[in-house]
Amino acid sequence: MTLSTHQWHLRYRQQALWTGNLRKYVFDRIGIQRATRILDVGCGTGVLLNEVRRNSSSSMFGLDINQDSISFAQGSVPSAYLTIGNALSLPFKDGSFDITLCHFLLLWINNPLFAIQEMVRVTHPGGFVLALAEPDYGGRIDYPEELIQIGRWQTEALLEQGANPFIGRELRSLFSIAGLTDVEAGVLGGQWRETQTKEDIDLEWMVIKSDLHRKKEFITQANELKALDQSSREKHQRILYVPTFYAVGVKKD
Repeated sequence: MTLSTHQWHLRYRQQALWTGNLRKYVFDRIGIQRATRILDVGCGTGVLLNEVRRNSSSSMFGLDINQDSISFAQGSVPSAYLTIGNALSLPFKDGSFDITLCHFLLLWINNPLFAIQEMVRVTHPGGFVLALAEPDYGGRIDYPEELIQIGRWQTEALLEQGANPFIGRELRSLFSIAGLTDVEAGVLGGQWRETQTKEDIDLEWMVIKSDLHRKKEFITQANELKALDQSSREKHQRILYVPTFYAVGVKKD
């Protein structure tokens, strides 16, 4: 099961909602309003670029390896300068940006340290490098316990896709090794309210089914597990927590 670009856009938007309060904290901390040039590495369909556009008068740049995502972003953020490219070889000159950021990207990179070093390279001295969200499935919590297997399967599926589902715990170290200073790293908290919509739940399950469509054990239990997930949410019992880390660093003058 392959998601369409529009479905991925909905997913990126959902992820951005999860991390919105964190970005406000980070953006306020670094004074994003003072930036004149900002690069989003792995910009996808342009969800974060759209947010930055509403909160900053800076020139916005986005890079993604996927042509369909860039085409979608061109329609949603026409004012941004967008290009197809690889995070391991950014097509920009040294010191081009005040802020270089990524969001749910490094887990997909086979050499995340090199990607961070590339982000450092294109950031001017005194500028900021931000990893705004990277998960760590090693600390995932599922409740009721009958749903724990979903998390195990998803971790296995990420590994099979070449991802690093434990990248979150590495961020602080990677930023320091990359030569960044004044490094701050942290993890997003978890809050559970009665505000999750049916659309949000359906989108979550669409992603689960996409991740696990090759796992026979999941396929035979999918309807049962989805029904349990739904009923536990209706009873206000469901807990799903994947520790999501962030890191902020300053390029040396």
